[in-house]
Order: sequence, then structure tokens, then C-alpha cells
Amino acid sequence: MREPNRNRGSIFVTGTDTGVGKTVLSLLLMRFFLMRGRTPFYLKPIQTGCVDAHDRDSDARFIYEHVPALAGKDPGDSVVYCFRSPKAPWFASGDEAEAIDPRKIAAYAERKRSAHSHIVLEGAGGLFVPVTEDVLMIDLIALLNARPILAARAGLGTINHTILAVEALKARRLDPLGIVFIDSGPTETPEQMVAENIEAVERFSGVKVAGTIGRIERWSEPGQECYRPLARLFGKR
Repeated sequence: MREPNRNRGSIFVTGTDTGVGKTVLSLLLMRFFLMRGRTPFYLKPIQTGCVDAHDRDSDARFIYEHVPALAGKDPGDSVVYCFRSPKAPWFASGDEAEAIDPRKIAAYAERKRSAHSHIVLEGAGGLFVPVTEDVLMIDLIALLNARPILAARAGLGTINHTILAVEALKARRLDPLGIVFIDSGPTETPEQMVAENIEAVERFSGVKVAGTIGRIERWSEPGQECYRPLARLFGKR
């Protein structure tokens, strides 16, 4: 059976877990495309755990503060739904009696897609986080006709979580663009462990690990080494 066509300019940054580094990867993708003369747009379809898109806990605010091309622009333009409770979207929206309509998200993304080279979509939590009572985050990826990039931790435990996530994507006929390890913990993961994790994940998932992004000291000036995994993913695009 042939894989469904996917819009190559629509990238969905998903993760093996919450807090794994999706926003960091989204920031680097935005900066990477802009450095190449492209016109990307960041979109966080659903944000939970903050008051609005301007709140200090807003992912969109973080992106807008650290991408020079977005200076002075409104981060609210990059969020479709925002809820105060730090919960799965289904329950966070229920707390505020506001139903999430995935079709509204898809329509908004489509409007932005027509004016930008890439749409960098960032999910909330992992693949099986419920968006509504009958829609999961993995379903939203398919609805948005996007290609997923999987953010995963670099250290202990990532083999199991990453392979499971890839299996879930493939079961829905969602072909990952690649996997990026994020090593942002309090201590750096030993190089041998990272190498072994990459070897195991690639061998058993069949998906390449593009590289590892380490701790970033200055968000407004990430080192060039941070972009190497992205160059491997998009070098010929």
C-alpha cells in the first residue's frame, strides 16, 4: 500500500514524552530555515499550562523572543488554543468549557502554509496525548498532512521510548523525517551511551538519528553544532 502524500513544507515536531525538547527543536528549525533564506512559520496548535500566548510559560513567546526575524510580532498569531491547566488538551479544554475543533486547527495551518515556505508545528506532549475525547495527537499529525520529526532524550531509557514512538507512527502510515536526540539534562550523557542508543534506535526502528543537540547556554545564539542534525535532515531540500 502506498504512503499518503504529505506536504513536505509541513513539519510536526513531536516527542517521546512531555518536556523532552520539542520547543528547543522547533526554535532551531525556525532559525535554521531563516538562515537559509526561507520563510518558516511557527505554529503551536494547542498550548496548555499558561494564561495566554504572551505568558512566560508560553512556548510561542519563547520562540518569538529568540528568533530575531520575529521581533515585535505577536506570538498570539502562533497559537490556536491556549488553556491554563497543565494537562492533556482534552482535560485542559474541559476545565474551561471550550471544545477543541481539530478542523479549525487544520484550516488555520492551511492559511499559513500558503504564505510560508515551511510550517513548523509543535505538538503538546507525546503521540498518544488526547486532544479531544476521540482524537489523539498522532491523529492531529495526519489531519494536518504533516511529516513528523521525533524529539527524544539522549540518555538512559530512550531506546524503548523512541522505538515505541516510531512503531506508533509507522502503524498510522506516518513516515518520520528523522529522529533528533536532545541532551539537556543536568549532566551530559556519556558519549558511549549516546552512540549505543543511536545504534539501537536505528537498527530496530529503521529510522536515522540525525544527531544530538546538547545544552544551549544562550538561546539567542545557539552554537553552529546545534544545526548539524538539521543540516543532515534538510541538506538537499
